Amino acid sequence: MAYDAVGLGNAIMDALVRIEDDGILTELGLTRGQMHPVDHARWVEVFVKVRPLGIEFHSGGSCANTIATIGLCGADVLYRGQVGADEFGTRYARSLTAACGGHDLHVHPELPTGKCLSLISARDAERTMLTDLGASIHLGGLGEAGGHIAKARLFHTTGYKFLGGPVRETAFAALQVAEAHNVPISFDVADPFVAHTIRADVEALIKDHVDIAFLNKEEAMIVTGKPLDAAITELAGWADTVVVKLGGQGSIVLHDGERHVVPVYPVHVVDTTGAGDTYAGGFLYGWLRGLPPARCGELGSRMAALTVGQVGAVVRDRDHIAAVKVMVGVP
Repeated sequence: MAYDAVGLGNAIMDALVRIEDDGILTELGLTRGQMHPVDHARWVEVFVKVRPLGIEFHSGGSCANTIATIGLCGADVLYRGQVGADEFGTRYARSLTAACGGHDLHVHPELPTGKCLSLISARDAERTMLTDLGASIHLGGLGEAGGHIAKARLFHTTGYKFLGGPVRETAFAALQVAEAHNVPISFDVADPFVAHTIRADVEALIKDHVDIAFLNKEEAMIVTGKPLDAAITELAGWADTVVVKLGGQGSIVLHDGERHVVPVYPVHVVDTTGAGDTYAGGFLYGWLRGLPPARCGELGSRMAALTVGQVGAVVRDRDHIAAVKVMVGVP
Protein backbone atom coordinates (compact mmCIF):
# COMPACT_ATOMS: atom_id res chain seq x y z
CA MET A 1 0.00 0.00 0.00
CA ALA A 2 1.21 3.52 -0.79
CA TYR A 3 0.43 5.82 2.14
CA ASP A 4 -0.24 9.53 1.99
CA ALA A 5 2.03 10.07 4.99
CA VAL A 6 4.39 7.94 7.06
CA GLY A 7 5.64 9.14 10.44
CA LEU A 8 8.55 8.09 12.64
CA GLY A 9 8.33 9.14 16.27
CA ASN A 10 8.64 8.37 19.96
CA ALA A 11 5.61 6.33 21.00
CA ILE A 12 4.49 7.91 24.28
CA MET A 13 1.28 7.00 26.09
CA ASP A 14 -0.40 10.17 27.37
CA ALA A 15 -2.08 9.92 30.77
CA LEU A 16 -4.11 13.11 31.35
CA VAL A 17 -5.37 14.27 34.74
CA ARG A 18 -7.27 17.48 35.51
CA ILE A 19 -6.41 18.90 38.93
CA GLU A 20 -8.69 21.35 40.73
CA ASP A 21 -6.11 22.26 43.37
CA ASP A 22 -2.52 23.02 42.32
CA GLY A 23 -1.43 22.25 45.87
CA ILE A 24 -1.09 18.63 44.89
CA LEU A 25 1.91 19.62 42.79
CA THR A 26 3.73 20.80 45.91
CA GLU A 27 2.80 17.59 47.71
CA LEU A 28 4.31 15.60 44.86
CA GLY A 29 7.47 17.72 44.72
CA LEU A 30 6.73 19.01 41.20
CA THR A 31 7.37 22.44 39.69
CA ARG A 32 4.22 23.86 38.13
CA GLY A 33 4.35 24.20 34.36
CA GLN A 34 7.52 22.19 33.86
CA MET A 35 8.27 18.88 32.19
CA HIS A 36 10.05 16.51 34.58
CA PRO A 37 12.10 13.69 33.02
CA VAL A 38 11.73 10.68 35.32
CA ASP A 39 12.40 6.96 35.37
CA HIS A 40 9.72 4.29 35.30
CA ALA A 41 9.60 3.87 39.09
CA ARG A 42 9.07 7.58 39.82
CA TRP A 43 6.45 7.84 37.08
CA VAL A 44 4.46 4.95 38.55
CA GLU A 45 4.79 6.42 42.06
CA VAL A 46 3.12 9.68 41.01
CA PHE A 47 0.63 7.93 38.72
CA VAL A 48 -0.67 5.80 41.60
CA LYS A 49 -1.16 8.90 43.77
CA VAL A 50 -3.19 10.85 41.19
CA ARG A 51 -5.11 7.94 39.70
CA PRO A 52 -8.14 8.47 42.00
CA LEU A 53 -8.64 11.89 40.34
CA GLY A 54 -9.55 10.19 37.06
CA ILE A 55 -7.23 9.62 34.10
CA GLU A 56 -7.73 9.68 30.33
CA PHE A 57 -5.36 7.68 28.14
CA HIS A 58 -4.43 8.51 24.54
CA SER A 59 -1.64 7.56 22.17
CA GLY A 60 0.81 10.45 22.26
CA GLY A 61 4.19 11.77 21.25
CA SER A 62 4.48 14.74 18.90
CA CYS A 63 4.83 12.79 15.67
CA ALA A 64 2.07 10.33 16.55
CA ASN A 65 -0.29 13.22 17.35
CA THR A 66 0.39 14.79 13.95
CA ILE A 67 0.06 11.53 12.03
CA ALA A 68 -3.14 10.62 13.91
CA THR A 69 -4.60 14.03 13.02
CA ILE A 70 -3.79 13.54 9.33
CA GLY A 71 -5.42 10.12 9.51
CA LEU A 72 -8.54 11.36 11.27
CA CYS A 73 -8.88 14.07 8.62
CA GLY A 74 -9.19 11.29 6.03
CA ALA A 75 -5.71 10.46 4.70
CA ASP A 76 -4.04 7.04 4.61
CA VAL A 77 -1.24 7.13 7.15
CA LEU A 78 1.24 4.87 8.93
CA TYR A 79 3.16 5.45 12.15
CA ARG A 80 6.42 3.74 13.14
CA GLY A 81 7.51 3.70 16.79
CA GLN A 82 8.30 1.36 19.65
CA VAL A 83 6.33 0.37 22.75
CA GLY A 84 6.85 -2.16 25.52
CA ALA A 85 5.18 -5.53 26.02
CA ASP A 86 2.85 -4.15 28.69
CA GLU A 87 -0.64 -2.78 29.23
CA PHE A 88 0.30 0.72 28.07
CA GLY A 89 1.77 -0.72 24.89
CA THR A 90 -1.50 -2.51 24.19
CA ARG A 91 -3.51 0.63 24.95
CA TYR A 92 -1.24 2.67 22.69
CA ALA A 93 -1.65 0.32 19.74
CA ARG A 94 -5.42 0.28 20.18
CA SER A 95 -5.65 4.08 20.36
CA LEU A 96 -3.42 4.54 17.32
CA THR A 97 -5.42 2.02 15.32
CA ALA A 98 -8.62 3.90 16.11
CA ALA A 99 -7.13 7.07 14.63
CA CYS A 100 -5.05 5.70 11.78
CA GLY A 101 -6.63 2.35 10.92
CA GLY A 102 -3.41 0.51 11.81
CA HIS A 103 0.22 1.02 12.80
CA ASP A 104 3.78 -0.24 12.46
CA LEU A 105 4.73 -0.43 16.13
CA HIS A 106 7.66 -2.55 17.25
CA VAL A 107 7.28 -4.17 20.68
CA HIS A 108 10.35 -4.23 22.90
CA PRO A 109 10.29 -7.39 25.05
CA GLU A 110 11.92 -5.86 28.15
CA LEU A 111 11.61 -2.06 28.33
CA PRO A 112 8.37 -0.36 29.44
CA THR A 113 6.26 1.74 27.10
CA GLY A 114 7.17 5.43 27.14
CA LYS A 115 4.61 7.56 28.91
CA CYS A 116 3.81 11.14 29.84
CA LEU A 117 1.65 12.02 32.83
CA SER A 118 0.11 15.47 32.31
CA LEU A 119 -1.40 17.22 35.32
CA ILE A 120 -3.67 19.90 33.85
CA SER A 121 -4.70 22.82 36.03
CA ALA A 122 -8.44 23.47 35.90
CA ARG A 123 -7.67 27.13 36.67
CA ASP A 124 -5.71 28.01 33.53
CA ALA A 125 -4.96 24.74 31.63
CA GLU A 126 -1.27 24.92 32.61
CA ARG A 127 0.40 21.53 32.22
CA THR A 128 2.89 19.94 34.61
CA MET A 129 4.34 16.80 33.09
CA LEU A 130 6.34 13.74 34.06
CA THR A 131 7.87 11.85 31.15
CA ASP A 132 9.49 8.43 31.06
CA LEU A 133 10.69 7.79 27.51
CA GLY A 134 10.97 4.05 28.12
CA ALA A 135 11.23 1.86 25.03
CA SER A 136 10.48 4.68 22.59
CA ILE A 137 14.05 5.96 22.21
CA HIS A 138 15.55 2.51 21.70
CA LEU A 139 13.97 1.80 18.32
CA GLY A 140 16.86 0.30 16.36
CA GLY A 141 15.53 0.00 12.82
CA LEU A 142 12.89 0.97 10.27
CA GLY A 143 11.56 -2.50 9.60
CA GLU A 144 8.86 -2.58 6.93
CA ALA A 145 8.37 1.17 7.39
CA GLY A 146 11.42 1.75 5.19
CA GLY A 147 9.58 0.37 2.19
CA HIS A 148 6.48 2.38 3.04
CA ILE A 149 8.47 5.61 3.34
CA ALA A 150 9.90 5.00 -0.13
CA LYS A 151 6.37 4.92 -1.62
CA ALA A 152 4.75 7.61 0.53
CA ARG A 153 3.66 11.07 -0.58
CA LEU A 154 5.14 12.56 2.60
CA PHE A 155 7.46 11.58 5.45
CA HIS A 156 7.11 13.31 8.82
CA THR A 157 9.30 13.25 11.92
CA THR A 158 10.34 15.48 14.83
CA GLY A 159 13.40 16.79 16.58
CA TYR A 160 13.02 14.33 19.45
CA LYS A 161 14.28 11.55 17.19
CA PHE A 162 17.69 13.21 16.80
CA LEU A 163 18.57 13.71 20.47
CA GLY A 164 20.60 10.52 20.70
CA GLY A 165 20.49 6.76 21.17
CA PRO A 166 19.58 4.08 18.64
CA VAL A 167 16.55 6.01 17.40
CA ARG A 168 18.80 8.83 16.10
CA GLU A 169 20.41 6.49 13.57
CA THR A 170 17.00 5.12 12.67
CA ALA A 171 15.79 8.66 11.98
CA PHE A 172 18.74 9.44 9.71
CA ALA A 173 18.12 6.17 7.88
CA ALA A 174 14.53 7.25 7.30
CA LEU A 175 15.70 10.58 5.86
CA GLN A 176 18.01 8.75 3.49
CA VAL A 177 15.18 6.54 2.24
CA ALA A 178 12.88 9.53 1.72
CA GLU A 179 15.51 11.51 -0.14
CA ALA A 180 16.54 8.57 -2.32
CA HIS A 181 12.92 8.24 -3.48
CA ASN A 182 12.14 11.97 -3.74
CA VAL A 183 9.62 11.84 -0.91
CA PRO A 184 9.00 15.30 0.63
CA ILE A 185 10.12 15.55 4.26
CA SER A 186 8.19 17.35 6.99
CA PHE A 187 9.92 18.14 10.28
CA ASP A 188 8.66 19.63 13.54
CA VAL A 189 11.31 20.83 16.00
CA ALA A 190 8.64 19.97 18.60
CA ASP A 191 10.27 21.34 21.77
CA PRO A 192 12.53 24.26 22.78
CA PHE A 193 14.57 21.69 24.69
CA VAL A 194 15.41 20.05 21.36
CA ALA A 195 16.38 23.39 19.86
CA HIS A 196 18.67 24.15 22.81
CA THR A 197 20.25 20.70 22.98
CA ILE A 198 21.01 20.07 19.30
CA ARG A 199 20.74 23.55 17.79
CA ALA A 200 23.34 22.95 15.07
CA ASP A 201 21.72 19.64 14.13
CA VAL A 202 18.30 21.25 13.85
CA GLU A 203 19.66 23.97 11.57
CA ALA A 204 21.41 21.42 9.36
CA LEU A 205 18.35 19.18 9.22
CA ILE A 206 16.07 21.98 8.08
CA LYS A 207 18.52 23.44 5.57
CA ASP A 208 19.80 20.17 4.10
CA HIS A 209 16.90 17.72 4.29
CA VAL A 210 13.54 19.29 5.06
CA ASP A 211 10.83 20.55 2.70
CA ILE A 212 8.28 21.66 5.33
CA ALA A 213 9.50 22.83 8.74
CA PHE A 214 7.46 23.68 11.85
CA LEU A 215 8.82 25.74 14.75
CA ASN A 216 7.25 27.72 17.55
CA LYS A 217 8.48 31.24 18.26
CA GLU A 218 10.93 30.20 20.99
CA GLU A 219 12.43 27.47 18.80
CA ALA A 220 12.73 29.93 15.90
CA MET A 221 14.75 32.34 18.02
CA ILE A 222 16.94 29.59 19.47
CA VAL A 223 17.93 27.96 16.18
CA THR A 224 18.63 31.26 14.41
CA GLY A 225 20.10 33.08 17.40
CA LYS A 226 18.02 36.15 16.51
CA PRO A 227 14.99 38.08 17.79
CA LEU A 228 11.66 36.84 16.49
CA ASP A 229 11.19 39.18 13.52
CA ALA A 230 14.74 38.62 12.27
CA ALA A 231 14.43 34.90 12.94
CA ILE A 232 11.31 34.65 10.78
CA THR A 233 13.04 36.52 7.96
CA GLU A 234 16.04 34.21 8.09
CA LEU A 235 14.00 31.02 8.32
CA ALA A 236 12.29 31.84 5.03
CA GLY A 237 15.46 30.76 3.23
CA TRP A 238 15.99 27.52 5.15
CA ALA A 239 13.31 25.32 3.52
CA ASP A 240 10.64 25.44 0.82
CA THR A 241 7.93 25.99 3.44
CA VAL A 242 8.51 27.16 7.00
CA VAL A 243 5.72 27.57 9.54
CA VAL A 244 6.33 29.57 12.71
CA LYS A 245 3.64 28.95 15.33
CA LEU A 246 3.04 31.97 17.58
CA GLY A 247 0.60 30.52 20.10
CA GLY A 248 -2.22 32.96 20.84
CA GLN A 249 -0.91 35.32 18.14
CA GLY A 250 -1.56 32.85 15.33
CA SER A 251 1.09 31.62 12.92
CA ILE A 252 3.16 32.70 9.95
CA VAL A 253 3.58 30.56 6.84
CA LEU A 254 6.63 31.30 4.69
CA HIS A 255 6.56 29.90 1.15
CA ASP A 256 8.16 30.96 -2.15
CA GLY A 257 9.15 34.37 -0.84
CA GLU A 258 5.66 35.12 0.47
CA ARG A 259 4.58 35.53 4.08
CA HIS A 260 1.07 34.49 5.06
CA VAL A 261 -0.28 35.55 8.47
CA VAL A 262 -2.76 33.02 9.88
CA PRO A 263 -5.04 34.00 12.78
CA VAL A 264 -6.06 31.90 15.75
CA TYR A 265 -9.66 30.84 16.25
CA PRO A 266 -10.43 31.53 19.92
CA VAL A 267 -12.09 28.92 22.11
CA HIS A 268 -12.37 28.29 25.83
CA VAL A 269 -9.03 26.70 26.63
CA VAL A 270 -9.26 23.40 28.49
CA ASP A 271 -5.92 21.74 27.71
CA THR A 272 -3.11 22.94 25.44
CA THR A 273 -1.55 19.48 25.10
CA GLY A 274 -0.60 18.80 21.49
CA ALA A 275 -1.98 22.00 19.97
CA GLY A 276 1.15 22.49 17.86
CA ASP A 277 1.13 18.84 16.79
CA THR A 278 -2.49 19.08 15.69
CA TYR A 279 -1.77 22.33 13.84
CA ALA A 280 0.94 20.49 11.91
CA GLY A 281 -1.45 17.63 11.18
CA GLY A 282 -4.12 19.96 9.82
CA PHE A 283 -1.57 21.88 7.76
CA LEU A 284 -0.09 18.71 6.27
CA TYR A 285 -3.51 17.27 5.44
CA GLY A 286 -4.24 20.47 3.53
CA TRP A 287 -0.87 20.19 1.79
CA LEU A 288 -1.63 16.60 0.79
CA ARG A 289 -4.93 17.78 -0.68
CA GLY A 290 -3.25 20.51 -2.71
CA LEU A 291 -4.39 23.55 -0.74
CA PRO A 292 -2.34 26.76 -1.04
CA PRO A 293 -0.11 27.58 1.97
CA ALA A 294 -2.44 30.13 3.59
CA ARG A 295 -5.38 27.71 3.58
CA CYS A 296 -3.16 24.92 4.90
CA GLY A 297 -2.36 27.27 7.77
CA GLU A 298 -6.04 28.03 8.30
CA LEU A 299 -6.86 24.33 8.52
CA GLY A 300 -4.00 23.82 10.97
CA SER A 301 -5.15 26.74 13.12
CA ARG A 302 -8.78 25.59 13.19
CA MET A 303 -7.72 22.05 14.14
CA ALA A 304 -5.52 23.43 16.93
CA ALA A 305 -8.51 25.41 18.23
CA LEU A 306 -10.52 22.20 18.49
CA THR A 307 -7.64 20.59 20.38
CA VAL A 308 -7.25 23.21 23.10
CA GLY A 309 -11.00 23.10 23.71
CA GLN A 310 -10.81 19.48 24.91
CA VAL A 311 -8.70 17.22 27.11
CA GLY A 312 -6.15 15.37 24.98
CA ALA A 313 -3.82 16.10 22.12
CA VAL A 314 -5.78 14.63 19.21
CA VAL A 315 -9.26 15.65 18.04
CA ARG A 316 -11.11 12.37 17.64
CA ASP A 317 -14.60 13.71 16.96
CA ARG A 318 -14.89 13.11 13.22
CA ASP A 319 -18.02 15.27 12.95
CA HIS A 320 -16.09 18.27 14.33
CA ILE A 321 -13.23 17.56 11.93
CA ALA A 322 -15.64 17.30 9.00
CA ALA A 323 -17.20 20.64 9.94
CA VAL A 324 -13.77 22.31 10.01
CA LYS A 325 -12.91 20.85 6.61
CA VAL A 326 -16.11 22.34 5.19
CA MET A 327 -15.23 25.76 6.66
CA VAL A 328 -11.83 25.71 4.97
CA GLY A 329 -13.08 24.13 1.75
CA VAL A 330 -10.95 21.00 1.93
CA PRO A 331 -11.82 18.28 -0.60
